[in-house]
Amino acid sequence: MARPDILNPLFAAVSTVKGVGPQLSKLMASFFGAPENQDAVLLDVLMHMPSGIIDRRQQPGVQFAQPGAISTFLLHIDRHIPPPRNNKRVPYRIEAHDESGEIVISYFAGRASWLEKTLPVGDKKYVSGLVTFYHGIPQLNHPDYIVDEDKFDDLPLVEPVYPLTSGLTSKKLQLATQHALSKLPDVPEWIGHSRLDLNGWPSFKTAMHQTHDPQTPAEAKIEGAARARMAYDEYFAGQLTLQLVRATMTRESGVQRLLTGKSTQKVREALPFKLTGGQEAAVTDIENDLRSNRKMARLVQGDVGSGKTVVALMAMAAMAEAGHQSALMAPTEILATQHYSTIAEIGEKAGLQVALLTGKMPAGERRAIQARIESGEIDIVVGTHALFQSSVVFKSLGLTVVDEQHRFGVHQRLALSEKGRKTELLVMTATPIPRTLVLTHFGDMDVSLLKEKPAGRQPIDTAILSSNEYERVIARLKAKVAEGAQAFWVCPLVEESENLNLVSAEDRHKALSQVFGDRVGLVHGRMKADEKQEVMERFQRNELSILVATTVIEVGVDVPNATIMIIEHAERFGLSQLHQLRGRVGRGDKRSACLLLHGDKLTEMAQARLKTIRATEDGFEIAERDLELRGQGDLLGTRQSGMPGFRIAIPDYHKDLLEIAHDDAVDLLERNPGLQGAEGEAARTLLYLFRKDLAIPLIRAG
Repeated sequence: MARPDILNPLFAAVSTVKGVGPQLSKLMASFFGAPENQDAVLLDVLMHMPSGIIDRRQQPGVQFAQPGAISTFLLHIDRHIPPPRNNKRVPYRIEAHDESGEIVISYFAGRASWLEKTLPVGDKKYVSGLVTFYHGIPQLNHPDYIVDEDKFDDLPLVEPVYPLTSGLTSKKLQLATQHALSKLPDVPEWIGHSRLDLNGWPSFKTAMHQTHDPQTPAEAKIEGAARARMAYDEYFAGQLTLQLVRATMTRESGVQRLLTGKSTQKVREALPFKLTGGQEAAVTDIENDLRSNRKMARLVQGDVGSGKTVVALMAMAAMAEAGHQSALMAPTEILATQHYSTIAEIGEKAGLQVALLTGKMPAGERRAIQARIESGEIDIVVGTHALFQSSVVFKSLGLTVVDEQHRFGVHQRLALSEKGRKTELLVMTATPIPRTLVLTHFGDMDVSLLKEKPAGRQPIDTAILSSNEYERVIARLKAKVAEGAQAFWVCPLVEESENLNLVSAEDRHKALSQVFGDRVGLVHGRMKADEKQEVMERFQRNELSILVATTVIEVGVDVPNATIMIIEHAERFGLSQLHQLRGRVGRGDKRSACLLLHGDKLTEMAQARLKTIRATEDGFEIAERDLELRGQGDLLGTRQSGMPGFRIAIPDYHKDLLEIAHDDAVDLLERNPGLQGAEGEAARTLLYLFRKDLAIPLIRAG
């Protein structure tokens, strides 16, 4: 179905707005995150939400002006006092008055010709800006608005304030926004009347007008009705998309797999430990999915070191019993290789054929493995996204396991499931995700939680120290390395930055090499994959005592002998990142330690993060706290706060709406799976408005 005609005006390029040239248009495309090589459109401008409001309704009269207040005055312009020549430190001053008193309007480096034309002596003008005082006299420095006495209506008394970027002024953005508002059509209503009435929500068009062109501050409040309605719309569009993806993946009835229990029993016997209660429950969930006639789409969510790989291996063993192959896809070569070594060792004891397939393999070796996959000789293939390629043909792919799903989008989820017509999907993530984010990323999946750590894992001692204690840290590290310990040392940067006073990984590697010689390795994201791999393998073989790294080691690197994690400038990392990094140690049976080194000036938020990490190892608790901390005071930073791509919804204010939107999306598709009739047309319009049109072809016909 093509985009509804009424929406076409909103998909006009921003360059159609008078005053927006090619350069500004390009800047806006990048700032608003327009799809690659595409222009920003008017809809992008409307979806760019204000971060606050300026209220210019106060007209106190000069005598009653308050310092620090935004105020508007009707002023009589008395005289201009240009600064002395060659003295740029003195501002250009304009004296003015109203009936109650006198005020000075001042401009630093002001152009006399422009000022004389804008504020001619003897004229009356409305002037609005921030009031300050200098020697007891009220001042307006660089006022925001100057309008003629008879043009008062041109002055925005309630003015939205937007996040901007270098080169994009608020005047230009306001211009584009007003133009976009004028093109906004009346769209069909996709929210049920009872839901609208219950919440007192306006229509979509009214909500947009109240947000971008408010008549009172209350209309544009982040927690107000207009913004809440649009946050719900954004959530609803996302949830509808995920439900359509789910319907596509589970629509073709799955295959009722015949599980004998032989291979899974052999895996149990080959394991050096007993499965935890959480692992047993997850395995039962998976086996029930496989036995049912519905395709599996399950997320196994477990904290660092909770044993997700073993759960995946049990699932793949069950699939082998049923006579089908499995593929496990990891985001990096390092991780794929690591999964392979874990799985191959146990899998082969259980009589399973396991192979590794990555992009860096020699062509001959690749071809040989591909031939064995195609013939069905291989039961389990482990690899990177190289498994996607059309040259990889499975004899009978029954199960796809994806590690760290948040690195892969909905598109890849569909591409993977198409490799095998009846493929089951199992996703693993080591990032404990709060319920709100589970719905956001994985609303289309069933969830199994792994909360316990395998038996024998020791707690990790976490300490917070100032960077000034560097010498003390080195002395302790020397003693530990002499006893045979291995340590990670993580830095936030690869190389020195002029703007930030931080030690880079390269600098730290040099400094530590002077103390520990050639027992220090370095890995960072700019190295080639095989270079990184080589260093990691040397560390795993204990040829290196210390590995200096950036966050490339955040996910999944397993070195049981490494018992020390030092994170430099820990205040620069997010909570979840710190938790993931700490999880690289404590993977054996030895007691481990994590040292958080911080710079001098810690913000309150940074202190709160470090204290949270010291206080708990519960990843789920940390994830909830992370969402709270990053949400507060960072209302513009919704893109950074772990919420994927939300432009309107702000988790702090709108998280309750996500569950409602999820339930409404499920209800709608159960009631009207083909999105037929007026209700369906409205829902399709919503999907186009929120750029979820990739879901449109998934709508079931009839």
